[in-house]
Amino acid sequence: MNQYPWWRYALVIVVLVVGALYAAPNLFGTDPALQISARRAAPVDVALQTKITDSLAAANVEPRRIELANDKLLIRFNSPEDREIAKSAIADSLDSKQYVTAVNLAPATPDWLRALGGKPMYMGLDLRGGVHFLMQVDTDAVKQQTDERFISDLKNAMKEEKIRYRTVTRAPNGGILVRFISAEVQARGLDLIDSDFVELKVNEQDTAKELEILLTPTEEYLIEARRTALKQNLTTLRKRVNELGVAEPVIQQQGDSRIVIQLPGVEDSALAKDIIGATATLEFRMVFLDGDAQEAAAGGKVPVSARLYEERDGTPILLNKRVMLEGKHITNAASSVDTQNGGPIVRINLDGEGGKRFSKATGQEIGKPMATVFIEQVKGRAVEEVINVATIRDQLAYSFQISGLESSEEARNLALLLRAGALAAPIEIIEERTVGPTLGADNIKRGFDSVKIGLLLVLIFMALYYKVFGLVADLALVANIVLIVSLLSMLQATLTLPGIAGIVLTVGMAVDANVLIFQRIKEELKNGNSPQASIHAGYEKAFSTIADANITTLIAAIVLFSFGTGPIKGFAVTLSLGIITSMFTAIIGTRAVVNLIYGNKRLEKLAI
Repeated sequence: MNQYPWWRYALVIVVLVVGALYAAPNLFGTDPALQISARRAAPVDVALQTKITDSLAAANVEPRRIELANDKLLIRFNSPEDREIAKSAIADSLDSKQYVTAVNLAPATPDWLRALGGKPMYMGLDLRGGVHFLMQVDTDAVKQQTDERFISDLKNAMKEEKIRYRTVTRAPNGGILVRFISAEVQARGLDLIDSDFVELKVNEQDTAKELEILLTPTEEYLIEARRTALKQNLTTLRKRVNELGVAEPVIQQQGDSRIVIQLPGVEDSALAKDIIGATATLEFRMVFLDGDAQEAAAGGKVPVSARLYEERDGTPILLNKRVMLEGKHITNAASSVDTQNGGPIVRINLDGEGGKRFSKATGQEIGKPMATVFIEQVKGRAVEEVINVATIRDQLAYSFQISGLESSEEARNLALLLRAGALAAPIEIIEERTVGPTLGADNIKRGFDSVKIGLLLVLIFMALYYKVFGLVADLALVANIVLIVSLLSMLQATLTLPGIAGIVLTVGMAVDANVLIFQRIKEELKNGNSPQASIHAGYEKAFSTIADANITTLIAAIVLFSFGTGPIKGFAVTLSLGIITSMFTAIIGTRAVVNLIYGNKRLEKLAI
């Protein structure tokens, strides 16, 4: 009686071994590290590793290890002081325009454990340290962008309908100001606006300016434009941060015009600003053929309908002010190799609106040169560069490619930046907060001390009150914490300070099941049942009560996770995992140990 089949013992052993294995990475801590990655086109290879090694040797800094993988160079150090010295030495030897040097903490997990997929659990901002930004989206800029987009569309539409206008400009206080050459043309223009531009309303104008009308977007359209811009910014920031590999970032909307960003583990707030602001996009413009770029660059007059740019080799070039296609219409970008000449290219896919506009625009310009302008935000400043000039041979549509790139690395980086996209509206950091690693370490120490003290008191109480059975419950409780840590690590869930509170709560709840079982066994013994029958009845009859209590708590935890944000989610995650693991350890785990100790034995009494 009271014996498990062999497979149940094997199941318990396998679960405990796997749990201990994947919880182990958390024992090795982290190394202070620097991560070097390329901005654009710059190689991250053995030559760069050698250059960095020489720079560190010159600064008398001995790195713990240098790892080259995934086009990134990770340098581990023995102390934060060595890392600071190395950071200065590397900054002197590397071009900041080509490389980004990030300060972070690298897991010190052994190679053999990493090969098995073992990773330490993520620490939240309150434990690991990091940066917190509250950002304000410039909704006024959305209105300006909306006006400018309508100006471009109005010009194109009236040009197609052969409606002659004097000017289409943005009014000083917002809106689109259209001036016509005659009343007849004005009437045709109003008909066009009524039929094709339902999002615009005509405002009353001064009667002295009869051939002039003021158009403004409807309030409903502006509200939707602001909402769309905010959502696009959220998506863009998430993609940008994810592409750069920041672990477990928090990027969420606050109110109707603000965005909260938290980057755990990032210690350099200046670098974090660059990460957030370093978005990029493309513009496609026709080359302006009716002017002299060299003369304009030498101080001459730039034609009214043209803008002066520079190609990669510094050669000046004039491009039309009119933008044929903007980067916001790019849905995907991937680097590849040109099958004809083997050169690097980037294949670009457009959305429906962008495909229609580009097809129409290029169909009218076949045989003429078109330039690709790359625009990147670097430290809050837009850097524009003509990366490609090519003659339009055929009408382009929803999918095409750009060439003229210097290397495959540049093609990959350009594709990465284009996938991340450009911000739909400017953003401004209105609150910045840095949680230092020292404060995070203090939170970890205090949190873990609370777990250890709570665990120790429960272990002592159970051992004294329930004797041998109490020691069995203590084993299950320790195993339960190991399994929680293991699951957090395997799921790569984020542990926060409230999450530690969830673990402390689980420590108390985990023994509840054993208390119910042990009390039932004691009652069965008092009723005159044999020890073996009492053990069997204790586990069987207490199960429904244990299941009811844990399922109701799990439902509450799921609701917390569904409706909560940030710290509340962290608490709900650890509480949910703790309930699941405690059911396993308190029922199956303790029963296996009790069966090994007392099973198939003639017993006179139990040490309970």
